[in-house]
Amino acid sequence: MPTLLLTHPCFVDHDTGYGHPERPDRMRVIDRVLEHELFQALHREEAPLRDDVEQQILLAHPASHLELVRKSRPSKEGDQVRLDPDTVMSPGSWQAALRAVGAGLEAVDRVMDPKSGNRNAFCQVRPCGHHAEANRAMGFCLFSNVAIAALYARARHGAERVAVVDFDVHHGNGTQDIFETDKDMFFGSTHQMPLYPGTGALSETGVGNVWNAPLRSGDGGSAFREAMESRILPALRNFSPDIILISAGFDAHRDDPLASLELVEDDFMWVTRRLVDIAEKQCDGRVVSMLEGGYDLKALARSVGVHVKTLMDAAS
Repeated sequence: MPTLLLTHPCFVDHDTGYGHPERPDRMRVIDRVLEHELFQALHREEAPLRDDVEQQILLAHPASHLELVRKSRPSKEGDQVRLDPDTVMSPGSWQAALRAVGAGLEAVDRVMDPKSGNRNAFCQVRPCGHHAEANRAMGFCLFSNVAIAALYARARHGAERVAVVDFDVHHGNGTQDIFETDKDMFFGSTHQMPLYPGTGALSETGVGNVWNAPLRSGDGGSAFREAMESRILPALRNFSPDIILISAGFDAHRDDPLASLELVEDDFMWVTRRLVDIAEKQCDGRVVSMLEGGYDLKALARSVGVHVKTLMDAAS
């Protein structure tokens, strides 16, 4: 049952401008890594532009936010609009954002259907999503891709308990904002703190469904693994999810320019194995991983490679 890879050429058309860390080259370096013969068994499909995508966005965002993003897109090639100091839209951003959401929806459809042939999936998408709050685009993110996919798993497939685990170096404030009053949605996050966006304290627990494990500048693999083993993973097991979604950000890597954790590829392999092991025991291996951050191109490429290979090994 091969791992499903969902991506699309339009993701490089989301033009954030010269010098922006969330740049099209992120897609290109991942493409090159996944062309290696190690990844021949991936089931590759294009992230769809689904007829129902706007309807599903409304699971996590009000219509006013959808319309704001729609109306903010520039029409003239080369123009850009900033929704906040970090969050940029170009003429290609609207389709990229819709296909990023569509990738998550399609991935959920496939892993929730035992007849599909796909037990897990990786969505190689941009713009990323975990900073987009219900009413606000921010932090490079337009729509909350992973939260929409999680809520869709419940609405379309009847998943009663849906979990998102986020190991991006920046706290997934958007996912937390959307989930924090919903006891059937689990959010667990490791992240550097203090750091953008300033949320993610231990005291932020939602309705008992939010599990933050902040790390300090300079922390490496041992602190990361301890945070996962002592806080996030036990809570995830107790939650007993019907599907696990991953906000897979790789900017906690020691080479990343936007933060100062000290993770390496083995740490991303380790956490992926732990999550797929829990999925095997509790939800028939159902895992959907969605790309978030990671801004050193070489580190991003290597980290995505070990993450996807671990998903493939679990699915085989």
